[in-house]
Amino acid sequence: MTSQTASPPAGRPAHVPEDRVIDFDLYAFPIEGLEYQRSMRDIFLSNPADVLWTPRNGGHWIVKTHADVAKVLADTEHFSSRRIVVTDEDVAGRPPLVPLQLDPPAHAPYRALLQQALSPKAVGKLGERARALSIELIEGFRADGHCEFISQFAQHLPIAIFMEIVGLPAEDRPYLTSVSETVMRGETEAERNEAGGKLMAYGVGKVMERRANPGDDLISRIATAEVDGKPIDDFTLTGMVMLLLLGGLDTVASTLGFYAQFLATHPEHRRQLVENPDLISNANEELLRRFPIAILAREVRADVAMGGVMMKAGDMVMVPTPMDGLDEHKFAEPLRVDFNRDKPGANSTFGGGVHRCVGSMLARTELRIFLEEWLKRIPDFAIRPGSSPKVSARSVATITSLELVWDVK
Repeated sequence: MTSQTASPPAGRPAHVPEDRVIDFDLYAFPIEGLEYQRSMRDIFLSNPADVLWTPRNGGHWIVKTHADVAKVLADTEHFSSRRIVVTDEDVAGRPPLVPLQLDPPAHAPYRALLQQALSPKAVGKLGERARALSIELIEGFRADGHCEFISQFAQHLPIAIFMEIVGLPAEDRPYLTSVSETVMRGETEAERNEAGGKLMAYGVGKVMERRANPGDDLISRIATAEVDGKPIDDFTLTGMVMLLLLGGLDTVASTLGFYAQFLATHPEHRRQLVENPDLISNANEELLRRFPIAILAREVRADVAMGGVMMKAGDMVMVPTPMDGLDEHKFAEPLRVDFNRDKPGANSTFGGGVHRCVGSMLARTELRIFLEEWLKRIPDFAIRPGSSPKVSARSVATITSLELVWDVK
């Protein structure tokens, strides 16, 4: 399958060697079954060079090794996060997703505001709520012997916790989930832009409400905060809230789908965790390594040599987190899931450098709790025969539906 129609190719710039060109469209490449990560890796490994260039989506570089992924994410002198997606769409006039699209040191005070809400102490309390909600959700359908995992669990657990953090009403969840899905993976640019406008309008409305009547939630905190002694302006606030909504409504829910499909199709791995629950923490890291879902990007801000090529200022660089976790130079037999693997967490699944995901601790907690509580209650399950789950992807991959079945005893 492919995500959508491929974009028209751009001409090869003079500084791009011909032997580095690969015809790859992030938004429309063949995906075998649900193997999004493996399919991407297979395409990139068809060319032996470490750094590649594709003419699709305006033309951009691709780094594909652990070392180069880490370098691009850490080197803010040469790589800017002003543009974070490889696309030829017109993004002029949109508020930047703050702090993600701010380079250091400008990003720091905004990131600090978000970190306060996701401190270890705060995550500990949120983890207790996530565990209670996980149990409630699983018990709600366990006796049925089946569920549609994405809508009945994956889009409930992390999103409900997120909505508590930002103080949004639970009844808004279906609307926000639908709109954010279209923003992230809509078929056309017009659909994505329209959904983005809806999400932006929703966020701005909530900011206005909290300014007038602040509470103790995260939106209230940033709506009333000051940076450098001044209130945050509306344009910047809009970008901050957009980033919160997109991150909180999509990424953990999407990761849960890949976790569940792997366990549903690998009974030996399920049994291993059921019989040895002490392995779950390391298994969580191993599944994160094996099934990253985010494709990052950076803009070259100053000419830099990498992998035998010269990247020029203004070039775009695609930074695929799956290639980091699946680099055989970093992880032996990277396609194999090994719950006893030593240090699987040494990867870039949550990004890297100054923009490493601020919610990674909460995400890890929610994913671990899913493994603990699901396997206690439904230790054996499978994908419903005859169903056809599919991957949908742009900059973040997701499984759109996943029908699971199990024996009720």
